Amino acid sequence: MVPGMGAEDSENSSFDPESKGDDSSTDDETTQVGLASSSSDFDPDSASSSTTESDGDTSQSIEEMLLEFDEQEGLIRDRSLLDPNYVVEEDRIVGRDEQLQEVTKMLRVALGDNRPPNLFLYGPSGTGKSLITKAVCHNISRICESRDIQFGTIEVNCQDLDTLGVAVYELASQAADEAGVDIDVPKHGVATKEKWDELYRIVNENFDSVVFVLDELDMLVGRRDKQDPAFSRLLYQLSRAGANDELTAYISVVAISNDARMMESVGSRALSSFTPEDVHFDDYDANQLQSILRRRQDAFHDDVLDGDVIPLAAAFAAQTHGDARKAIDLMRVAGELAEREGDERVREEHVRAAQDKVEKNRVLEVVRGISTQKKLCLYATGAVAAETNNGTARSTTGYRVYQFLTDSIDADQYHQETYVNKMKELTTYSLVDFERRSHGPSSGMFLEFQFGERPETILETLREDSRIDMVSQEEVESVVNAQIRNET
Repeated sequence: MVPGMGAEDSENSSFDPESKGDDSSTDDETTQVGLASSSSDFDPDSASSSTTESDGDTSQSIEEMLLEFDEQEGLIRDRSLLDPNYVVEEDRIVGRDEQLQEVTKMLRVALGDNRPPNLFLYGPSGTGKSLITKAVCHNISRICESRDIQFGTIEVNCQDLDTLGVAVYELASQAADEAGVDIDVPKHGVATKEKWDELYRIVNENFDSVVFVLDELDMLVGRRDKQDPAFSRLLYQLSRAGANDELTAYISVVAISNDARMMESVGSRALSSFTPEDVHFDDYDANQLQSILRRRQDAFHDDVLDGDVIPLAAAFAAQTHGDARKAIDLMRVAGELAEREGDERVREEHVRAAQDKVEKNRVLEVVRGISTQKKLCLYATGAVAAETNNGTARSTTGYRVYQFLTDSIDADQYHQETYVNKMKELTTYSLVDFERRSHGPSSGMFLEFQFGERPETILETLREDSRIDMVSQEEVESVVNAQIRNET
């Protein structure tokens, strides 16, 4: 256990790798004194010119560089098409004809001023769940406007919402934005019931029909002292509001999750009220990803993409669960890298560089927000996967490496069952997946973890946490290899 840190702190705190030791205050004070002593004589114009002169005649000022870039035509013509969240035209939606028809048929009853059914859309990240929902709701809104029906789409992403009260406030805030009115309750300091009442008021006064889109709903877990997770209570309240006459508008709830088994965690009362229609989204294959990218290649100017750029970006994305968001991001980053280098074309090397950058950025975004214990579990398992021939890690071996790590930094050590549960939770981030395995009667059952990204990328990112970096990388590899040799 880390000195001075309790069990709850160890689980929930997040470490800032930028933080300094006790000696940093002296350096900061010295720096501040130096800055203060020179600030009164500072002239930005003279500083700009002196910098230019000291670097020689060939250097440019910041203004000159900005204006030069502004005058360049660049390679990207329409950056919105390279935004995975941008609502594209129907002819740009590829490989989702069945899901598009299902969602459209079920939500279209809103056109007749009726209540659409509730939906549960599930499948891996980047497979078109949010895209399809936004596209259908966008078209419904346009048609309803011509029929004088007040239709609204109230969308929230639940990934960063930590309690039910915050989630309800966010729904009310989005409803107010959609209606063009003010919200009359604060985010904090009032009971959750007041937030519910405000949401009902805004919806009833401004809409005939509303679709609530709850993206990544399974991430809204809420406080641990509640029997049902917060997403279960949210579904229950929304689906019951109409029956209790709290909402006079017709409402439909679209729950979106990467976890196909999310509904198993919904309480029985909520499930009875919610009763959704299920729509499954499977992975895109490489050919579908190529088609998606080709329908967005007009984001670039004509003839600036080398022929192997789109197939390579699609192949990279197909390796990680067929994620269309990743494929689009790769194209965008590759184009931006080519522009920064002053290249006239986007080439294969730009895609490969973009792959490294996007992969690391995505992992960085995820692991920065997880608890210390999850970081330790993930690091131990990734260290095993990095040393195996097939890039997988047995839960039994990963746990022994986890024990070594927690002993090394004096952190709380969980039982193997808790370690496994922590790793299962990480599957919702698409970092890992697992299968149940057995290597014969004597070995027993275990889980085998596979990584969606290169384990080395995950390890490199996790080592930015100084507590993990306290343990020698070579020492961890030695322990891992010893444990792999002992596998039965």
